[in-house]
Amino acid sequence: MRYAKAIVLSLITLVFIWALNRPWGSIPAFGPLLSPFVGFWQNAESVATSDEELTVEGAKAPVTVVFDDMAVPHVFAQNDYDVYFAQGYLTARDRLWQMEFQTHAASGRLAEIVGERALPLDRFNREIGMVYGAERALKAMMSDPTSKQIVEAYTAGVNAWINKLKPADYPIEYKLLGYAPEPWSPLKCALLLKAMTSTLASGADDLQMSNVRKKFGAAITNDLFPDYPDHEDPIIPTGTKWEFKPLPIPKSADSASTDNSLALNWPAHDPAIGSNNWAVGAQKSATGYPILANDPHLTLSLPSIWYQIQLVSPTMNACGVSLPGSPGVIIGFNKDIAWGVTNVGADVLDFYKIRFRDATKQEYFHGGVWKPVRRRLEVIKVKGQADMIDTVYYTHHGPIVNQSGQKGFRANIPSGYAARWIAHEPTDELRCYYLLNRAKNYDDYVQSLAYYGAPAQNFVFADVHKDIAISPNGKFPLKWKEQGKFLLDGTNPAHDWQGWIPPSQNPRVKNPPRGFVSSANQFSTDPSYPYYINWQFAPAERGMRINQRLTAMQRITTDSMRQLQNDLHNLRAAMALPKLLPAIKGSSLTGDQAKALAILKSWSYQNDTSAVGATIFTEWNRQLSDAIWKDEFDRGDSLLTRQPSFDRTLHLIEQEPKAHWFDNVNTPTPETMVDILTSSFQTTCDTLAKKHGPIGPTWAWGTHKATAIRHLVPGLDAFSVLNVQIGGGSGIVNATTERTGPSWRMVVELGPAPKAYGVYPGGQSGNPGSPHYQNMIEMWRTGQLTELVYLQSAQDKNPRIKRKMTLK
Repeated sequence: MRYAKAIVLSLITLVFIWALNRPWGSIPAFGPLLSPFVGFWQNAESVATSDEELTVEGAKAPVTVVFDDMAVPHVFAQNDYDVYFAQGYLTARDRLWQMEFQTHAASGRLAEIVGERALPLDRFNREIGMVYGAERALKAMMSDPTSKQIVEAYTAGVNAWINKLKPADYPIEYKLLGYAPEPWSPLKCALLLKAMTSTLASGADDLQMSNVRKKFGAAITNDLFPDYPDHEDPIIPTGTKWEFKPLPIPKSADSASTDNSLALNWPAHDPAIGSNNWAVGAQKSATGYPILANDPHLTLSLPSIWYQIQLVSPTMNACGVSLPGSPGVIIGFNKDIAWGVTNVGADVLDFYKIRFRDATKQEYFHGGVWKPVRRRLEVIKVKGQADMIDTVYYTHHGPIVNQSGQKGFRANIPSGYAARWIAHEPTDELRCYYLLNRAKNYDDYVQSLAYYGAPAQNFVFADVHKDIAISPNGKFPLKWKEQGKFLLDGTNPAHDWQGWIPPSQNPRVKNPPRGFVSSANQFSTDPSYPYYINWQFAPAERGMRINQRLTAMQRITTDSMRQLQNDLHNLRAAMALPKLLPAIKGSSLTGDQAKALAILKSWSYQNDTSAVGATIFTEWNRQLSDAIWKDEFDRGDSLLTRQPSFDRTLHLIEQEPKAHWFDNVNTPTPETMVDILTSSFQTTCDTLAKKHGPIGPTWAWGTHKATAIRHLVPGLDAFSVLNVQIGGGSGIVNATTERTGPSWRMVVELGPAPKAYGVYPGGQSGNPGSPHYQNMIEMWRTGQLTELVYLQSAQDKNPRIKRKMTLK
């Protein structure tokens, strides 16, 4: 009996070991993860303090790297090739899994890692043409000798690190998901840039707008969705003179020929993903030199979106942040200039209805003739299953994103439409950043921006010569007004993009009389600009608040710039509540509802963590919009639409209090504006009470918002930071929402010796077992900045330098 038990236990142990060391479909093998020799135990890190000398294959000459107390590398190379080689090596050392995971996602290859649940996303990214666009961008990069050298050097550096790795050294995510790193390639650098274009330049509601027009007609559509809002303070100050002769504007196609067929539901661009930047001139600065600030708002994630670095070669000394997977400094400064970016939000994704000759889809009709369709075979590997093969059909407009009858990843992309998207253009952003990293003055800044394509960005600039400037910049298609506001007719050449706005005629202002330049994703210009960029941009409140503050401020310092980045004033509430609150019927409110009304009346309009008023107003904002518009814009008739903006809603309340829109068509008794304001306020209070209990501290804004900085793999809460208590919100200068916010804050003082300060919500390392994985989050949460170490040589003495690495 004793031997039988031993045999059974031995068999169970062997089966258990066998089960742990093999994958089960998309579930990885857990044996290697738990192994004391190669498993997650090997990923624990301590703070490195000793110098080291490494022999790496690929560098042309020795490279010296010094690390400061935040683990930021300062790279000193003897030539340009080696500075980018070292950047690739060091970034891969700290962020390899992040780099590869993001490029796998962009190229439609996540199913290789996580199995069939990623198939819809993979298929969408293949059909929207992410790899196609990256291939075209790479061709442009490789045709320029400088860009070619940069991307090849960076790639060689990444592979030099990968080649050193053993399974025990793999980042923990590889062990958790059961796969291994693969060689890096220049195409992956291009894919990383296309992934950013997807994040910032893929917003499109052409489909919803076509449905609005189909449901309500052109007159109501134009009234409720105007091309310029009531409240605006554009990036290029109103009245700026355009010092160029514009190209002829394409003639508007007959509106009757614009496609009016049904559209389903393409999610709109997340308005919380935006950014702030500004620069103040010498006349407003306490230092007598310009000061520049930037905080791009993106999804808050771990590992962090950005990677700090200083790159020094015989031709440059640039410092700031880079994107893991892309060479160069994206936001930063050198000894002469500083620059930063915010998203423009240009209309650069349009959809065209395609008419095929027959079911074979070999030809499509355009301009009176049948044209050939190009087919691209996409083979999608699926972990634990057979490959899936998808055929994507390309017209001259672009790929057909959803084929007839196919249920796509985004259910509201209409079948049979081709996507014309800026991400498909062969642009070379690396050339722009190469020049910008080495720029010395305003003319150099303008020259560098001529090479920038997508995603369009508002490039703010300041230099040691006391110039400041800003330019909404990118490759903008030449269109007729509102071209792309609605779905387009793919058979009509008049609906095609008709060329490009010359880079020299992109909006730009230098040294304006007001003494500052700024942007917060609002309208680029006033209506006098001769070209169409878009009919809608981010709500104006952030930009208006920044401009109010900068106009009033004098003798500006780095610290006053930091305080402005952390501004919590809710301008939307300040504009709206004096009009909304008097209209509420107080006699209709219950006890807690009356308390909520009293709180709103006494609220200081500050979205700080303890503010109950911020919670009430934010929820009421949503409930009020639904109460006015949802009954007619979302009637369950399969025509998914979008609601008018808050700006238009406030105009309705202020100027049209008797408008029929206030009546709920689903009820027998007509409602008035007062009825809707009161009932939506009551619903707000009831909703919050259901979520948080009786009104009190549990309704506090920080608790309600519950900002989370999550790991890139959904569900890995152990590698995330949850319930971060921080103020702000959508539309606030400190634009921290539940999942988005300032991904990097930077302030740069120009002068004889530049001083810069920055922080981001994470750390330099992508390893959850590293002390530098999330060490900057608390500083970021409390609105502090740390001075950025900026060295002139590897021999500079600085108390924050902790160790040196030599790459031979």
